[in-house]
Amino acid sequence: MSRHPSAPPRPLIHPAAGLMALLLAAGLAVTPAAAQSAGSEPVEAPSSIGPLSVETVAGGLRSPWGLAFLPDGRMLVTERPGALRIVSRSGTVSAPVAGVPPVLARGQGGLLDVALAPDFADSRLVFLTYAEPREGAAGTSVARGRLVEQNGDARLEDVEVIFRQSPAAGGGNHFGSRLVFARDGTLFVTLGDRSSLRDQAQNLSNHIGKVVRIVPDGGVPDDNPFRERNGARPEIWSYGHRNVQGAALDPETGLLWTIEHGARGGDELNRPEAGKNYGWPVITYGRDYSGAKIGEGTSKPGMEQPVKYWDPSFAPSGLAFYTGTLMPQWKGDLFTGGLAGARLVRLKLDAARQGVAQEEILLADLGARLRDVRQGPDGALWLLTDDPSDGRLLRLAPAD
Repeated sequence: MSRHPSAPPRPLIHPAAGLMALLLAAGLAVTPAAAQSAGSEPVEAPSSIGPLSVETVAGGLRSPWGLAFLPDGRMLVTERPGALRIVSRSGTVSAPVAGVPPVLARGQGGLLDVALAPDFADSRLVFLTYAEPREGAAGTSVARGRLVEQNGDARLEDVEVIFRQSPAAGGGNHFGSRLVFARDGTLFVTLGDRSSLRDQAQNLSNHIGKVVRIVPDGGVPDDNPFRERNGARPEIWSYGHRNVQGAALDPETGLLWTIEHGARGGDELNRPEAGKNYGWPVITYGRDYSGAKIGEGTSKPGMEQPVKYWDPSFAPSGLAFYTGTLMPQWKGDLFTGGLAGARLVRLKLDAARQGVAQEEILLADLGARLRDVRQGPDGALWLLTDDPSDGRLLRLAPAD
């Protein structure tokens, strides 16, 4: 990625959505006028392919973070305070699934992403990322367990931790973390820089600010780029990342894409390649929250440029490629949610699938912090809104 990206135009945001984003970023409680309760009539939102229906399927979730579809169409949803729920297509939310490991639910930490093993139909294995408490500190960990359902109850059995970010650190910021299975069955895990340890994102002797690649039992693939390098962590795939909160595999190329938070500006879309350095905190298009300069500038030899960056930041979270037929005009496009930016963003890739040709802002009038976005088996886009007491599961599809 030697291409030097130009600064993107500042997107036009509905004034009400802009105010909503400011209130949300400041941590103030708000009730969007466009929000709806579970079971109420869907609302409509404009888009380039015509009006969309936004249906609230379930509400009352506590800071929902990750979403995965079971083979029968039900969904596993993580809540950051530590609960894993099963949500039916009609919106019934289960009691917490038993057997989830203890989490440190502080700041941005807690129970984070969820993914099914590629052979879930046979193995019933569920993978979780979470902020694991460790002797006064915490780090991002990955656990897996077998989902067992019996007599209306659900639990994880044979739970084991297969990976631990090292070192652990104090504080409650920048845990990452998304899970993506590659076509070869290996597992990508995105790991934040923990904020206070940001300089360590350039240090190959730890897992801070890295994307790692492991096999499903936690082992190291034979072809990982640093497996044979003395002093480097063999799990590392790429480094120099800040806080990757969205990751997805391109269905056409099989390549990993990620999206990460910048500081004040500098959100980045990347296509992490084996062994490459994505620059944080030496190069960035953002500034510190104080307004001070970070690092050495926006480019440096040996460090990769982002595919795209955003200034101002919109705090992207969740990332999904659309492959369905319900909205065929968007087939092959990327979708990501916005937290402080309170929006859904569609990114149309160029013909080579290496850059972004078009950006569309959706759901700005909804005024909702969007934490995760996934394509459902029905071809709709399914979204989680980030709220500590009334997080919602939304279904987005063309309006009738």
